[in-house]
Amino acid sequence: MKDISELLGTRYPVIQGAMGVICNPELVAAVSEAGGFGLLATAFLAEPARLTAQLEAVRKLTDKPFGANLMALNPKSMEIAEILADFGVKAVTTSGGLPGALISFLKERQVKVLHVVSNVSGAAKAESAGVDAIIAEGSESGGIQGFNGPSTMVLVPLVVDAVKVPVVAAGGIGDSRGYRAAFALGAKGVQVGTRFIASRECVAHENYKKALIAAGDRDTLLVSRGRMQVRVVRTPLAEKLARASGNDDEFTSLSGRLEDAWIKGDLDSYTIPSGQIAGMIKEVKSVREIIEEMVS
Repeated sequence: MKDISELLGTRYPVIQGAMGVICNPELVAAVSEAGGFGLLATAFLAEPARLTAQLEAVRKLTDKPFGANLMALNPKSMEIAEILADFGVKAVTTSGGLPGALISFLKERQVKVLHVVSNVSGAAKAESAGVDAIIAEGSESGGIQGFNGPSTMVLVPLVVDAVKVPVVAAGGIGDSRGYRAAFALGAKGVQVGTRFIASRECVAHENYKKALIAAGDRDTLLVSRGRMQVRVVRTPLAEKLARASGNDDEFTSLSGRLEDAWIKGDLDSYTIPSGQIAGMIKEVKSVREIIEEMVS
């Protein structure tokens, strides 16, 4: 079974998670330059044509492999996939449901597909659809996820036993201990999101990064959005939305204020995604420092 670094053509089997509008080209390129696999996020991309400029910006900063995440729920995901394939991207991650037609299209264009799952049945379906690897994401991860999913410690070995393709561990990984644990569980690589937000290269506002550093072991919570839920830093706004018990109307009404919180630093404007690993983040470091400590 291939190591993820062999599959992606990288030095290390470390994939940067897709982090929405704070997946800036400088961050993506820094991950790839440091030996990992940087990912642009496309879930919030309203105009697919803007992706070409982002791809070109990354390529100006690195000649190393990098990719993008495709959200199956995005109605423009096929258009985005075409742009990625035409640009020459060799691998992508997919999430938010099993995009059968998308996987077929990408495979026909010789683009490797790594699909994110939160349970064993999802992993089996993805393998049957022809994906090259599975990203098993535990419930301690940040951002969008399903309901009642197992933790990374439980999910990864279950998925490893259930499929023949390589498995990447995601959720709760931010240092060398988590990295080594993932391989002990049978994974062939790791995906890291929250830890890279607290990096010098990430465009996230300093207030966002300080909130991650200040977080303790119980300072994230899950907020239901009806069909899905998101893990975010515990703020007054997040607690208010959590009490709404799955009523997504108020959350949706805030959608235009996302960048106010993530990039401009007004943490009362919108929720700020974070995995439970935030409790272990003590300082902002460069991407290279984070990766080299992780794989040391």
